[in-house]
Amino acid sequence: MMSKSPSAAKPRFTGKHMTAILVGGFGVVVAVNMLMATLATSSFGGVVVENSYVASQNFNEWLDRAEQSEALDYAVSPVHRADGRVTLTTEGVPAGSQVTAIARHPLGHMPDEALTFVLTSDGTWASTRPLPEGRWTLRFDIKANGTQWRGERPLP
Repeated sequence: MMSKSPSAAKPRFTGKHMTAILVGGFGVVVAVNMLMATLATSSFGGVVVENSYVASQNFNEWLDRAEQSEALDYAVSPVHRADGRVTLTTEGVPAGSQVTAIARHPLGHMPDEALTFVLTSDGTWASTRPLPEGRWTLRFDIKANGTQWRGERPLP
């Protein structure tokens, strides 16, 4: 009959092993959470609304204004020119309109830029000053004949 020698015995699972597994597992979870939180806070610097309660109180009024804007049936297509100016091709916008826009950087890393547009001889609207390169979202405000149209378009 053969007897087992002490050198051939299986290693024992001890409390130190369990502690290492728990610390390692929770360490991975904490590290992943920290990475995800860092990526989330560094990629979105904007604010959706300043005060959600006030926004909820004005929501129906905003819907009414949006319906009135839609009824005007304006179409606006912005283009960022090589010289930095923004041109708009429009449909339905009267010649005597006041066209302005706020250019917002989608990620909030650059300050908002106010733009004013003038009607050019070829029937398009051109910004009076250039806009820096980058991704922008334009929030338009067009006033004409006692009406107001508001809309938002990305600037390609």
